[in-house]
Amino acid sequence: MLAIFSKGLVNPPQELHSPASLTSSMKPKLPFEILNGFVCSNPTNAFSMRFGSSASLAYVPPHNPSSTYKRLFCGVDEMHCIFMGNLNNLCSLLRQYGLSRGTNEAMFIIEAYRTLRDRGPYPPHQVLNHIEGSYGFVIYDAKARTVFAAVSADGGVELFWGVAADGSVVVSDDLKVIKESCAKSFAPFPAGCMFYSEQGLMSFEHPKSQMKAMPRIDSEGVMCGANFMADVQSRISGSSGGGSGRGMPRVGSEANWALRGSKA
Repeated sequence: MLAIFSKGLVNPPQELHSPASLTSSMKPKLPFEILNGFVCSNPTNAFSMRFGSSASLAYVPPHNPSSTYKRLFCGVDEMHCIFMGNLNNLCSLLRQYGLSRGTNEAMFIIEAYRTLRDRGPYPPHQVLNHIEGSYGFVIYDAKARTVFAAVSADGGVELFWGVAADGSVVVSDDLKVIKESCAKSFAPFPAGCMFYSEQGLMSFEHPKSQMKAMPRIDSEGVMCGANFMADVQSRISGSSGGGSGRGMPRVGSEANWALRGSKA
């Protein structure tokens, strides 16, 4: 899978940038080059969507349909999700959200995101902590112009992210694609973490802890992006006491749903 988001739409941690990309023999590419290369390398079955200059999504169905992990792509009401992995408790989640039994993992993730977006004030980490399984996903909400991505805490599914030549953020499960696209400015997307474009990177395992960047050194001895982890010795400002963490701002026609419900 491949997702590309323009600079400004997504602002990754500064530590993901590596100055070595400027002097590396392999230069970072521009978004159109990255997307074209991905599609051309899978000429018979690649599917891609572009949203002007803001975002691009590309997906290749699994070569082995009986693979342990699913690879899914779907879009609902201008929300688009690429999902990889398995949700062990999908049936109970569908009952909890009132969804039909035919709802797959990618469709569920969209509905969970919609609930966070429109019907807060649920902190995203609470929703993700209720999901059991190995997974990685990226959502692009074209209407709200927001990005939401996460990787399960068990690390069973790997995603990588990096910075393209124009500052765009590139996300893929293919390490080769990331290296060729971002030169030295890339890193594994941290397990047990989520990225929301309006809030940045946070741990949903340790939502009150600050994220710490650990420099990465590659086989050539060059600094190459950073690994990110929750610093359990620190706390996010304002998270002391019984706070439930940061929630997504509500948007759309359901923005006042929680207030209306509390008055009923």
